[in-house]
Amino acid sequence: MPGRIIITGGKGALGQAIADEFAKASWAVDSPGRSELDVSCPQSVASYFLGREVDLLVCAAGITRDAPLLTLSEQNWDKVCQTNLSGSARCAKAVAAGMLRRRKGHIVLISSYSALHPPIGQAAYAASKAGLIGLGLSLARELGPAGIRSNIVLPGFLATKMTEGLSAERQRAVLETHLLGGFNTPDRVARFVRFLEEDLPQTSGQVFSLDSRVA
Repeated sequence: MPGRIIITGGKGALGQAIADEFAKASWAVDSPGRSELDVSCPQSVASYFLGREVDLLVCAAGITRDAPLLTLSEQNWDKVCQTNLSGSARCAKAVAAGMLRRRKGHIVLISSYSALHPPIGQAAYAASKAGLIGLGLSLARELGPAGIRSNIVLPGFLATKMTEGLSAERQRAVLETHLLGGFNTPDRVARFVRFLEEDLPQTSGQVFSLDSRVA
């Protein structure tokens, strides 16, 4: 049965694709952008989730501040980790009490291939996204006895606002690491998230990598 989904980072390309996919399936969809829900701000998270019952939370909000660690400012490190990791943890905590009360629910954390195979210059981003894997696996153990699921999705390289600044040369180099010679798309990832929610009800504590790169 359709329920209510909240997608953080809901105005980004991936967040909007997920919102559109679930809307087609008659879910009640909330896909706030940063102006509505700033996941890096505890007060914003507390205010937004107050009184909301959530069946599926997708944590898709994320930023990058790429630089080698030796030149990365502490301020930018904190911004990335506060948004990507701490922000997701805040939102998961905000919905967990209601899910525990109803003994149902699903939390999906959007991580990254960089969490496992980080390129040079992504120390903060890779660390924050790796943290999401640990967070998601921990939540699966903590919440599973109450029937609540937690899974982690690594969408693969997507043509989004986050990656549009990469040079054509860099994008070609990334493409060459894909065994099937093609990038994923936000729409395909959105369909997978819906499949995971609706057709795999006994799946939890899993990390899904959706492109064709290998170690």
